[in-house]
Amino acid sequence: MNAPPSPSTAEQANGSSVQIGVLVPLSRPGWVEAGHHLLAGLELAAREVNGAGGIVGRPLELVIRDTAADPQKAAAAVDELAGLGVAALAGEYHSVVARAAASRADALGLPFLCSSAVLDALTEQPTEWVARLAPAQSHGWQIYADSLLSAGHRRIAVAAESSVYWTSGTRILRDYLAPRGGTVIELDMHALTPTDVCDELVGNRATALLLLVGHPEPAVPIVRSVRRDQRLAEIMIGAPAGQPEFAGWTTLLGDDSTAIPFLRYLPERLSPLGARVETALCERLAEPPSFVAFEGYDTVAVLAEVLRSSGADRARIAESWPRVAVEGTRGQIQFSRTPGISVWQWAWPPIHVVDRDPAQPDRFRVLHTG
Repeated sequence: MNAPPSPSTAEQANGSSVQIGVLVPLSRPGWVEAGHHLLAGLELAAREVNGAGGIVGRPLELVIRDTAADPQKAAAAVDELAGLGVAALAGEYHSVVARAAASRADALGLPFLCSSAVLDALTEQPTEWVARLAPAQSHGWQIYADSLLSAGHRRIAVAAESSVYWTSGTRILRDYLAPRGGTVIELDMHALTPTDVCDELVGNRATALLLLVGHPEPAVPIVRSVRRDQRLAEIMIGAPAGQPEFAGWTTLLGDDSTAIPFLRYLPERLSPLGARVETALCERLAEPPSFVAFEGYDTVAVLAEVLRSSGADRARIAESWPRVAVEGTRGQIQFSRTPGISVWQWAWPPIHVVDRDPAQPDRFRVLHTG
């Protein structure tokens, strides 16, 4: 590996601690609720690492930066954290932001373990510096497309905003569904109101509407409008990106929050480790943890093990990705080279299509297994 020179161990550790730079969305327009869950998992794991003796006797320190869903802010944070001498970078939820962070980390020779972002092309070219825990978008969204076909949906509308992530999702759905008899109808949410969406769904005879839009705007108004339109009483609303995972979805939508299938990266039953972490995360968050919180925990668990075995040298950390074998909250974590994916990838975390049960909105029903 042709790596830029790493800072000395003393610089990386800022004296006595071993530092990991953390990127999370903690302010708007970032998805703040997701950011808090991701950070809760990261911090819980770091506390447990330090309670068990740290990194070969040295405390693990998280140096946290708010990305606010801004790619430029994230890239600047990567530069700052690299200059501070962090051993590695962790986190991020938003795919477009993670892509900017990954590109900058690759350029600087800074190992980055991406927690939650799923965009396939996390870097333009294959890189040795970046690894990822979340499944690639193409993998998860094909599973979601399978669930649509299994439920009998062939005319599927997507209410989509313009971004690399949503455009990629639309393409994945179309490419997978078209050869199997499915049709994807695009609704441009920069041009349509929620009421317009209802008219388009009726006119196109769609049986399913997928929300490829931000939360809470315009996702929440679209759901309310569709659910109140008597012409659309039989239509299924779906949200592959996972907007209904968080409690805020139920708070905003009430009864309208249920029966909206989404992708969830958790096993149907947690292991003893996963169950223990779930209890601790509940206490930390004062609400049930999302799968994003488990992704945060697993991120630090992996990096701590890498730091124990490889030290804080950046090049050695990056070289260790293919040797990782760590028990995470959702299974054994190992990284490999996956066709079409430019980073080291955990292939794959458990994936289910679930929804919130109308009879009990805080309960998730498994509808389809990947």
